[in-house]
Amino acid sequence: MDIVDAIILGIIQGLTEFLPVSSSGHLEIGREILNADLLATENLLFTIILHFATALSTIIIFKDDITKLLKGSISNSINGNHKYLFKIIISMVPAVFIGLFYEKEIEKLFTGNITLVGSMLIITGILLLLTKISKEKNTSISYYHSFLIGISQAIAMIPGISRSGATICTSLLLGNNKSQTAKFSFLMVIPLIFGKIIKDIFSNNIVFDNVQYDIYIFGFLSAFLTGIFACKLMLKIVKNNSLNIFSSYCIVLGAVSIIIASI
Repeated sequence: MDIVDAIILGIIQGLTEFLPVSSSGHLEIGREILNADLLATENLLFTIILHFATALSTIIIFKDDITKLLKGSISNSINGNHKYLFKIIISMVPAVFIGLFYEKEIEKLFTGNITLVGSMLIITGILLLLTKISKEKNTSISYYHSFLIGISQAIAMIPGISRSGATICTSLLLGNNKSQTAKFSFLMVIPLIFGKIIKDIFSNNIVFDNVQYDIYIFGFLSAFLTGIFACKLMLKIVKNNSLNIFSSYCIVLGAVSIIIASI
């Protein structure tokens, strides 16, 4: 993999982490198209760097909300900030459970199986299409809804299922407020990303010898900058209830991927 490949994969990660088209699915397809082969240890390090970049872009966009939550949670009395943080914790439970007990099974799905990716992209497209029938009740996300949204996040570990798409669509179909839905979807994944990064770093599966710093730096920067752009764009899209515009894209890409994989 060279610098150009790193930049392209970084852009793919930055855009698709927030847009409802599956970052994992696009990275799998991107690696196949670019033939960007890396050793397993190098691939893991590059993946960690890209996810760190998009997590950082999320923090930049929601820095005021995060600061408010953290400052508000210092209070000894139970308040809205404590409740919101607890909802985020509840939403993490399904993904943490799957990650702890079925990590190897999930990893087996990331082997360039483009047929699987294509099939899951079609499912993502159908899910996005369903948001057109959702009716906003303008309700706040409850603890129960947090858990259901968390289940969607866990399912989105499958490459081709969009995490943002699955969580936002689930929340909208439950009738939750659009603005709260988008913010919750992006904030709930930050602890998971950093938890996974820490776990991978201490797994002893990463080798830092002969690191191609230029490739990782360009990959990080492209993912970080496009992530900021995509996050802002996605907030507007959810507010305008325009998720269905990505439905056709996911379905067509999924179908094309399956056809190409079968040739």
